[in-house]
Amino acid sequence: MKGIILAGGTGSRLYPCTAVTNKHLLPVFNQPMVYYPLKTLVKAGLTDIMIVSGKEHADHFKKLFDKNEHFPGINFNFAVQKDAGGIAQALGLCRDFVGQDKIIVILGDNIFEDDISGAVIEFQKQAKGAKIFLKKVTDPERFGVARIEGDKIIEIEEKPLSPKSDLAVTGLYMYDEQVWEVISNLQPSGRGELEITDVNNFFVRQGTMTYEILCHSWSDAGTFSSLLRANIRTAMIEGFDLKTVLKDMFGDEIEFK
Repeated sequence: MKGIILAGGTGSRLYPCTAVTNKHLLPVFNQPMVYYPLKTLVKAGLTDIMIVSGKEHADHFKKLFDKNEHFPGINFNFAVQKDAGGIAQALGLCRDFVGQDKIIVILGDNIFEDDISGAVIEFQKQAKGAKIFLKKVTDPERFGVARIEGDKIIEIEEKPLSPKSDLAVTGLYMYDEQVWEVISNLQPSGRGELEITDVNNFFVRQGTMTYEILCHSWSDAGTFSSLLRANIRTAMIEGFDLKTVLKDMFGDEIEFK
């Protein structure tokens, strides 16, 4: 299998921080944001990985991974999304890199604690189709939302006003080779983009979409509030003594349970 990190977009929700760099290169605790989805793929055993970024900062990614000090043994490839045409359009740029292999696609601002190694093995055995990863959330209207009956996904709605479940579709997807033909036949949405939800719904209609529900924390660090949460969470995971720092800053104004 091959891995793809989608790290394009304008990062408008993080402006002005993104005025001079790609949002996926912003720090999350002590590492660039893009390191976290990359580590998810590497931990799952992938060694061939393509990073898709926008044209403004493509050289920044190449420079970051030029010496490959932190990820020895990983073969990096790069592609440039010249215009903001949507997640599916960015994925379509990777067709030649992937060939007939199955793929794992992860969004560059998504941070996962779950180990997906087992899911990778299961998907390699899956005869055809796709797999997505779901997470229960309190604000499903912000996401694509999966509706499940029995053990099957029967529908994915993109940012519904009245969600039919609390299961958000995270930015982690697995596809077989059918995905390239699906993307080539997509029509732009009302936003003028090729939507990944339309790709996923093809496999839902085909009856070949499987899923897993994440057990641990997941964050998309694409807004200031979610970026702050991601920083705090990763600092705690790395063993940083956050309680002492907060106690020094706020004294008796803050209490810990």
